[in-house]
Amino acid sequence: MNRLLALSVFLFTKFIIAQPSLLFFKQEPQINEPIWTQKNKAGVDINEVAFVNWNSGGTNSISALFTLSSIVKYEYRQFIWDNSFLARYGINGQQDQELRKTDDLFEIRSNLGFRRNKTSNWYYSARFSFKSQFSNGYNYPNTSSPISRFMAPGYLFLGGGVEYGKNIEKLSTYFSPLTLKNTFVLDEELSNAGSFGVTPAEFDSDGNLIKDGERVRTELGILFTSAYEAMLFENISIKNFVSFYTDYINDFGNIDVDWEVVFDFKVNSYVKATLGSHLRYDNDVKLLVEVEDPMEDEPEFMEEGASIQWKQMLGVGVVVDF
Repeated sequence: MNRLLALSVFLFTKFIIAQPSLLFFKQEPQINEPIWTQKNKAGVDINEVAFVNWNSGGTNSISALFTLSSIVKYEYRQFIWDNSFLARYGINGQQDQELRKTDDLFEIRSNLGFRRNKTSNWYYSARFSFKSQFSNGYNYPNTSSPISRFMAPGYLFLGGGVEYGKNIEKLSTYFSPLTLKNTFVLDEELSNAGSFGVTPAEFDSDGNLIKDGERVRTELGILFTSAYEAMLFENISIKNFVSFYTDYINDFGNIDVDWEVVFDFKVNSYVKATLGSHLRYDNDVKLLVEVEDPMEDEPEFMEEGASIQWKQMLGVGVVVDF
């Protein structure tokens, strides 16, 4: 009997030693090392229309939109640092017409956040963003006088505030009571004209330049943004971004609005369709209206008040992650 008891104890002890994962709960190791992640994406959307003896009429056209984006994320304990780069350039060619630009943007964003613990959804955040364009913009069909250029305008935002979001990548709301906004107009002709809100040049009665127009306009105000991403259906996702900004000094209460909504329809790993809407309002961006003057060969444009800007996008293309 004693031998049987000793053998049972020996076998039970061996079983415990051999099967620790079944009988004991292990504590997950704490990760105390920085984590870097990066996502890169390149894509092209192409739309084409061609007519041959089409009795309803029409104009042959082809357009393309090229996109490049990169996201780099750093995480360490309670810190998070998101950096993103986005570049878009679109062109359109129609029969008997010069090549025209349809989209032009490059943008850099950086967001540094800190939360008190991992269960908190509140972040103390500092944000930086800069955007401009690659090439000249025109009020077509007039291509003799650009209405925008590289760094004319260029926009820089820098501020700090608080951000709330259970998933800061997919859903976040940011409020900054103190955000610096710089508008750069580094083209002499556009800055002298006072484009994009900078102080225009001064001329005497004979048209001689007395003082150059300012190249930079500085504002200090309140910024509120909200970003949201979600899967509506299995292959349909939505991205929504909206921002509101008002300046303390120059015109408090006059709100600049930037609102973009994009639907992505995924066909497979490489092919997708995109439907988007982009609405803007900026009181410093005035509407140009053509003025007819029989004495002048070239058309002239007169500045009117600010107006709502709206762009709609629809395309089918190829996207590659790398």
